[in-house]
Amino acid sequence: MTFESPWAFALLALFPLWFLWRGKNAGFRYSRGDAAARAGRGLTRWLAQMPYILRALAMLALVIALARPRTGEATVEVEAEGIAIALVVDVSSSMLALDMQPNDRLTVAKSTVLEFVRNRKYDRIALVAFAGEALTQVPVTMDYPILEDAIQNLDVNMLEDGTAIGTALATATNRLRRTPGASKVVILLTDGENNQGEVDPVTAARAAAAYDIKTYTVGVGSEGVAPVPIGRGPFGTEYANMPVRLDEELLRRIASITGGQYFRATNARALDEIYRQIDELEKTPVNVRSYVEFSERYRPFVILAALLLLAEWTLRTRRYPLYV
Repeated sequence: MTFESPWAFALLALFPLWFLWRGKNAGFRYSRGDAAARAGRGLTRWLAQMPYILRALAMLALVIALARPRTGEATVEVEAEGIAIALVVDVSSSMLALDMQPNDRLTVAKSTVLEFVRNRKYDRIALVAFAGEALTQVPVTMDYPILEDAIQNLDVNMLEDGTAIGTALATATNRLRRTPGASKVVILLTDGENNQGEVDPVTAARAAAAYDIKTYTVGVGSEGVAPVPIGRGPFGTEYANMPVRLDEELLRRIASITGGQYFRATNARALDEIYRQIDELEKTPVNVRSYVEFSERYRPFVILAALLLLAEWTLRTRRYPLYV
């Protein structure tokens, strides 16, 4: 609770003067021979003081009312244009390679992408999964819980195996091109070479650039060789060290054509840092305005003062033998 006119509380400084004046002018009359008066002296003194107490409380209530107590409810208006982002994640079988210990590439990628989404507040985000083909898992949305569930459910068995980078970028571009807003971004994560799909990656990059869609490309995986799953054995999935084939030149070219950047992550920590950098590069401009709507609360104190004064008047008009 706040007060619109707190200066009114300065009137409380007059209370001691009033009590001093009242003490000098107050009096009681007792008959020395009246046994009933002597027996009821304590009660009579209390009754004699009540009108003054009630008047003091009434004056206090009026001072509070004069100070205009009020309660306020804050309203925050956020003006944010937001950024349209398409998260494109490779779910080919090579994403199960165990070179980002203690987890495989896909597990680390999912965890990092989830954290990226949780750091965004006012952006519209889509999720595209790709391997030998591309599929929009979640269209452009601000329903982050649904988006997070879809990221957690990404799996290498959901699409035909392979790496169709061009098709994935074209799918993401198609999702973003009609999305309102001046800023549109694709973040494409892959660990391989383009070996499938009907759309050439460079052609897809030029189409994205034509729609002013910036593309950040992220290459994941160690250099040289990596433990890659080769099948299932009696003790579960079997791994073998296989050469890593990541077309970094293509990823750099895609980023360059669209005005984005290329990043390389060889471990989980590096991948997390890359997404943090992208998060900083693509911040949403936000204007926040706060309003407070006040409700006046002086009326209850006015009513209380009136009731107290009525009670004082009632006591004063009653005839107590020993009260003046």
